[in-house]
Amino acid sequence: MRQITDIAAVLFAGVLLAPFPAGAQRAADEYPTRPVRFVIPYPPGGNTDVFARLIGARLSERFGQQFVMDNRPGAAGTVGSGLVAQSAPDGYTLLMGTFGSIIAARALNPRLQYDPVADLAPVCSIASPPGILVVHPSVPAATFKEFVAYVKANPGKLNYASPGAGSWNHFFFELLKQRAGLDLVHVPYKGIGPAVTDLIGGQVQASIASPPSSLQHVRAGRLRALAYTGDARSPLLPELPTIAESGVPGYRAAGWFAVLAPARTPKVIVAKLNAEIARALETPEMRAALAQEGADAAPAAPEAVARSIREQIDELAPVLRALGLGK
Repeated sequence: MRQITDIAAVLFAGVLLAPFPAGAQRAADEYPTRPVRFVIPYPPGGNTDVFARLIGARLSERFGQQFVMDNRPGAAGTVGSGLVAQSAPDGYTLLMGTFGSIIAARALNPRLQYDPVADLAPVCSIASPPGILVVHPSVPAATFKEFVAYVKANPGKLNYASPGAGSWNHFFFELLKQRAGLDLVHVPYKGIGPAVTDLIGGQVQASIASPPSSLQHVRAGRLRALAYTGDARSPLLPELPTIAESGVPGYRAAGWFAVLAPARTPKVIVAKLNAEIARALETPEMRAALAQEGADAAPAAPEAVARSIREQIDELAPVLRALGLGK
C-alpha cells in the first residue's frame, strides 16, 4: 500500500505565500480566537489517541488556545469522522483521520453518511506506524511459526480482536490470514484499548495491536509478542522478527494517520494549521515522542495528502473485495 512519505517543504511555503483575499488573510492571522475541538474517533489508548494528544498539545502551545480532545468512538472511526464532516467549516473542529475512517470507509460501507474525499479537507499527514502481532499467554506459541502451526491445527477455534470492522488492524489481519492460510474468527471492538483489555483477559486470543496499547503488557508478561508488522525490526523490540522474515514474504501492516477538517474550511486556515503541524513534527522532541510509539513523522502538504487518499482508496477497493470485505 502506498504510504505518504514526502515532506514537501516547498509546497508548505508555496501555500503560505499564495495571495489570499484581505479578509480571509486577516481571519487566518487572527485564528484561533477560541478553543478548537479535536475529535479522536476512537476511545483513549492506541495510536489515534496518542498522536492527536501529541499534536494538540503542541498546537495549544503555539496558538495560545486550547485544542480540546474529544473521543468519539464507534464503527471503526466513522462515527467521530462523520461528526467532523458535518461540522461548521471554520477551523474550530478537527479530526485525527485513520485508515478505517478515511481510506477503507467508503469501500466497506456504501451507505456511509459522509464522503471521505468530498466532505473532509486534508490538513497534514502525521505517520504510518506498524503494529505488533500479540497473543494471550495461554496460546502455546513462542514464535510466529509456532502460532501458524497451532492455528492450522485448530481451525476456527481462535478469535482475534480489532478496533473495529474496517480498521487497519482488521484489514491487515485478514490479509495475513489469506497469505498464511489461517482460520481465525474476527471480533470487532470500539477501539484498540477495549480490544487489548479483552485480549489480556483471555476472551480473545490474538490481535495486531499498536505499540502504545500493547508494549507495557508485553513487558509485564500479560501478552506475548510474536512478530512486528513493519518492513524492518522495531527499535522498541529489536529482538522481535518481522512477519515478512518469519515466513510471509512481502507482508507489511501499518496504520495511517492524518489531521483533517470539514470540507470548505478556509484554505488560509488549513495552510496555517499545516505549517504548524509540519513544524511540530520536525522537532527533535516530537520525533522522539513518535519513536516511542513506533512511528516516524511523515508530514505532507494538503494537496499531497489528498492525492494519497484518492490513490489509496482506488488501490484498496479491489483488495477488500478479494478478501470478502468490500461492497
